Amino acid sequence: MRRLARLADRTPADRERYLDLLRAVAILLVVLGHWLIATIYHDQHGRPDGHSALPAMPWAYPLTWAVQVMPLFFLVGGYANAASLAAHRSRDGDTTGWLLGRSARLLRPTTALVLVLAGGAVIARLVGADPGEVRAVVWFATIPLWFLAAYLAVVPMTPLMYALHRRFGWAVPAALALLVALGDLGRGFGPAELALPNYLLGWLAVHQLGFAWYDARRGACAPAGGAAGAPAGGAAGAPAGGASPTGRSGNRPTGLRRIRGRCLPMSRRAALLMTAAGLTVAVLLTGPGPYPVNMISLPGERLANAGPPSVALLAVASAQLGVILLLRERAERWLHRSRPWQAVIAVNAVVLTVFLWHLSAVILLVGALDALGVLPTPAAGTAAWFAWRLPWLLMLSVVLAGLVAIFGPIEARTGRSTADRSTPGHRAAGRPRGDGRPAGRWAAAARSALAVGGYAAVVYALAANSTTAKTAPEAFGLPADALVAYLAGAGTLRLLRSGWGSRG
Repeated sequence: MRRLARLADRTPADRERYLDLLRAVAILLVVLGHWLIATIYHDQHGRPDGHSALPAMPWAYPLTWAVQVMPLFFLVGGYANAASLAAHRSRDGDTTGWLLGRSARLLRPTTALVLVLAGGAVIARLVGADPGEVRAVVWFATIPLWFLAAYLAVVPMTPLMYALHRRFGWAVPAALALLVALGDLGRGFGPAELALPNYLLGWLAVHQLGFAWYDARRGACAPAGGAAGAPAGGAAGAPAGGASPTGRSGNRPTGLRRIRGRCLPMSRRAALLMTAAGLTVAVLLTGPGPYPVNMISLPGERLANAGPPSVALLAVASAQLGVILLLRERAERWLHRSRPWQAVIAVNAVVLTVFLWHLSAVILLVGALDALGVLPTPAAGTAAWFAWRLPWLLMLSVVLAGLVAIFGPIEARTGRSTADRSTPGHRAAGRPRGDGRPAGRWAAAARSALAVGGYAAVVYALAANSTTAKTAPEAFGLPADALVAYLAGAGTLRLLRSGWGSRG
């Protein structure tokens, strides 16, 4: 508690604390949503299995408009990535060094999960477990990795996409949304493969909105009248992504050119307009339109809104952004109180660990209750199912707390080391040494290529695992090629972070 109090006291007064709260709330909503909607049953072989309760409760579909929080991650991520990139460059850091720094906070906790699951799968196979059963368990535990694959694909594109944002502003997310709509047409009328880029384009569109929020906060845009004035959202805030709550973002650069059309409008009127417009479009697309009301993909849906993201989901994301902006000022005032801010710091220190391990907690609890012969399996939507939700959540919370106690320090230590490197006066690590001669330039280019290749290998591995069948007989629980690609990619990024290959 004393450490949390010290961190809270050291937080800059102009930090955009609201974004840290949004990230924490989004993660907790994902965890609670997955736990609440899970229905456990026994299959024909008497083994416990699970599925979503949503198909049995179609009346709950509109609620998914509020609990589909994936857009929040990319919104906050866009702000965080823009802020950290600007801060890194202000300390004379290169883009590759920034990429390597962003990978640490994401991959160290993920690697712990991958290694534990692969090791557990090997042990299970050695004691005679069926490979299909082992794969089913690992598949369920790694469901959160599909989101991480999408986010890790977006992060390396930040320098390019932020440059496009600075040049073209709102035209970039508008063009991305148009491409998403074209992909939806492919899903509706063929070819369906036309929609595959939407897995990246849809989230990039939301990520761009985070750039617009960051520019509004640092005063990078001209006021409505065209004259230079005060920033739209106040002083520059600290990055809300991988940085610690004690980290600072770069201040507005000297001579920053104010440009119209690239900042997020922060006024109450604009927030109300976003909310109303987003809801109107979403209602039209899901009512008389062809899209399902449900914003969380379910099997058999032709135009699933989240897999890949659809224009209906982008409309809901716009409405969510409007509501977020309406609550912003009140939330910021509340977060300047010590105790609420300490709670946000505590959650964010282990937020990725909570996300990664929350379904492993389900596996452990279900396994334990089934072994004891006391596993309830009420039908979804029944009174007994609803009555079981409260004890179910309480027990899962206890199991997850134990997992976070074990694996949370990995993320917390990474966050602290990242914050130390981001403090003012610390020269950004990661720029290769060289005298500008061709050999030095080639070494820098090779290092950049290795960094991008490391990201690509990790993204491929996580995506391959998510698309491999739940019952595939995989010796390590994960596809062998995916496991090799992940370890190679994460290992390469780790070596580059340690300075390997940076001396030219």
